[in-house]
Amino acid sequence: MEAYFDNSATTKVFDCVKEIVVRTMTEDYGNPASKHRKGMEAEQYIRQARSQIAKTLRAQEREILFTSGGSESNNMALIGMALANERAGKHIISTAIEHASVYRPLEYLERAGFEVTFLSVDHDGHIDLAKLEAAIRPDTILVSTMYVNNEIGAVEPVEEIARIVHAKNPKTIYHVDAIQAYGKFVIRPERQGIDLLSVSGHKIHGPKGTGFLYIRRGVKIRPLIYGGGQQWDLRAGTENVPGVAGLGEAAREMYTNHGEKVRQLTELKDYLSDRLLELEDVALNSRKGEAGAPQIVSASFGGVRAEVLLHALEEKGIYVSSGSACSSNHPGVSGTLKGIGVAQRYLDATIRFSFGLFNTKEEIDYCMDALKELLPVLRRYRR
Repeated sequence: MEAYFDNSATTKVFDCVKEIVVRTMTEDYGNPASKHRKGMEAEQYIRQARSQIAKTLRAQEREILFTSGGSESNNMALIGMALANERAGKHIISTAIEHASVYRPLEYLERAGFEVTFLSVDHDGHIDLAKLEAAIRPDTILVSTMYVNNEIGAVEPVEEIARIVHAKNPKTIYHVDAIQAYGKFVIRPERQGIDLLSVSGHKIHGPKGTGFLYIRRGVKIRPLIYGGGQQWDLRAGTENVPGVAGLGEAAREMYTNHGEKVRQLTELKDYLSDRLLELEDVALNSRKGEAGAPQIVSASFGGVRAEVLLHALEEKGIYVSSGSACSSNHPGVSGTLKGIGVAQRYLDATIRFSFGLFNTKEEIDYCMDALKELLPVLRRYRR
């Protein structure tokens, strides 16, 4: 049996995604900038995907900018926005538990002369709203927070954050990294006060190398890629038609019978959470039910190194993560786990299980049988 529990790293694509990607690679393969029929067919796929995504957000189609994925969306939101608005101020606010595709662009901006305030979080991974309000200044041009933390599934109160940001300084732009939230939550940027929103395609059963940035109308942003003037001069380069078409299909499918899909994920999360607590010396870092994201369980296993347990499970065909996949080439103690105050002995003993719509309870049972067999042996070895 095989059990893939690393869906926050990437997901298996829907059949409808595979079909449209193959079709746009082998049949409707024109360049959307070409003036002939093949080009017009390709352009129609771009328009259809933009319409599909805009409907999921109740946004305008012109507010959707296609990118190569979550990292590019975050980089463009942060660097593009900061450079376009630096005359208004050079102060930015973010949090201590952001993904590398947020904190590294922020480090770049610091080197470029911007000032960044990083807010701490509580043991549940939430920022202190009073500290946020106190940190906002007349020269604060940007606030950037996650919607869902990629390691522990903490859900930030984005509507309250937006309300505080815009009340304290109406000129401040609010960016949300929704890479682990889109598809799992109903998101309405205009109603929720979100100005910029980053999304990745391969987290929602879409193709890798795809994503989009929602840019609220009126928000100034500077391009990072210059060239042929595609996408209203905001991102040059021939559009990835197969990827964009697949992303549109994935978005449509995720938000079809959306409530049922979220219940399915939440049931799997809660089932695993309860079963993990049957084991000795296991601590959960994520919250059950609606208090956390529906797809992520973070668990710490006392007396076992995470990497050792990960590979032991891999030998049995069970795939999990010991942290963010995007940071796996730079191993070290998780800033998120340190930020929420996880005990020292658990810092290198934490595994992330993340679910997709192809997972089953039978796979969880198989995983639990493996854990009950492996943990006593691995703990004896470490001691």
